[in-house]
Amino acid sequence: MKVADYKDLRVYRLAFESAMEIFELSRSWPSEEKYSLTDQIRRSSRSVCTHVAEAWRKRRYEGAFISKLSDSAGEAAEAEVHLEFALRCGYLPPEKHATLRDHSHHICRQLTKMTADAGSWCGAGCELREVPPEYLVEAPPSVKHEKRDGSAMHARRSTLYAPDAPRS
Repeated sequence: MKVADYKDLRVYRLAFESAMEIFELSRSWPSEEKYSLTDQIRRSSRSVCTHVAEAWRKRRYEGAFISKLSDSAGEAAEAEVHLEFALRCGYLPPEKHATLRDHSHHICRQLTKMTADAGSWCGAGCELREVPPEYLVEAPPSVKHEKRDGSAMHARRSTLYAPDAPRS
């Protein structure tokens, strides 16, 4: 399956759905938990998704990709600890806890697999998964490029360029 966007990743979709379920469940928790357990579990469960999205954008560099996946797994582990507290405090029914814990374990396994197989997601291999860039446009006839010596040269009409790309 060709992945064109982080939203296509199964790990992202499961993490997102889990975060939304946690949000809905935590709405009924006591108000004294608003700035502690409720806030912490919502933040950590959402961070799993945001780190996956960041990893996707940084897959051009394998180390950055792995780092963000590791951060995502860390947030998933944090959310799992908060789920345990919610269960023990009586805020979360055991069956919901079991389901969300299983989701967390599945998410962590998927992140571990992506990390172990980072080479196929990153670098030259990611070109096979990327949608071609759409930022290349036709150069208008009046666009001038500056040479290294400071003199101007005109771009030819058929030249493709990236407006904000560094020029050499």
